Amino acid sequence: MNSLDPRVNRLPSVGQPGQAEPKAPLDQFGTFEVFVQPKEGKPFQHEGAVHAPNLEMAFVLAKEAFTRRFQCVSLYVADTRHVFVSPMTEGNITVFDFIHDTPEQPGAKLSYEIFMLSKRGKQHVHVGSVMARTPNEAMSEAKRELQTDKVVYNIWAIRTDDIRFTKPEEQELWMTLPEKKFRDASNYKGGDKLKEFLERSQS
Repeated sequence: MNSLDPRVNRLPSVGQPGQAEPKAPLDQFGTFEVFVQPKEGKPFQHEGAVHAPNLEMAFVLAKEAFTRRFQCVSLYVADTRHVFVSPMTEGNITVFDFIHDTPEQPGAKLSYEIFMLSKRGKQHVHVGSVMARTPNEAMSEAKRELQTDKVVYNIWAIRTDDIRFTKPEEQELWMTLPEKKFRDASNYKGGDKLKEFLERSQS
């Protein structure tokens, strides 16, 4: 029986009850990872993910979702499918124990951005770039060039060309005017206001 509501009649067919029809390709937004730079000179760190139809829209949504509440000087995004992930370790076991040299591969080397997780529950932080032909080779190069004495639990490698960086002409997107400090949480002085309230309550 058809509905009298035209909005219902425009809905796509979902099949008979109990019979799941195959989903159409690309009928959902993709997932994109967001990396932010909180201050000049600080490394980029993973901040979260957004769902978007393409890389450019992911950049716009990332700006709206992750840079409205705190200070940020730059960000970039990458399709989750382009993030190559190492094994995850526990305790005092470093992930470098599971990364081995890779055989020489044909082809030109490309730039990969390397992110490391040095503390469980924290963000992956950008530690540098390496040149490699494959993601596995990028992991090996990261071990050779970027390894330190610190325990690393996980590594991400992203080909530089797969990242949508902030362009130089877009830097002003994150400029905060001196008279508009509402993006800087420290200017709300919540602690001082709470202290004043408690003092008034006790008097």
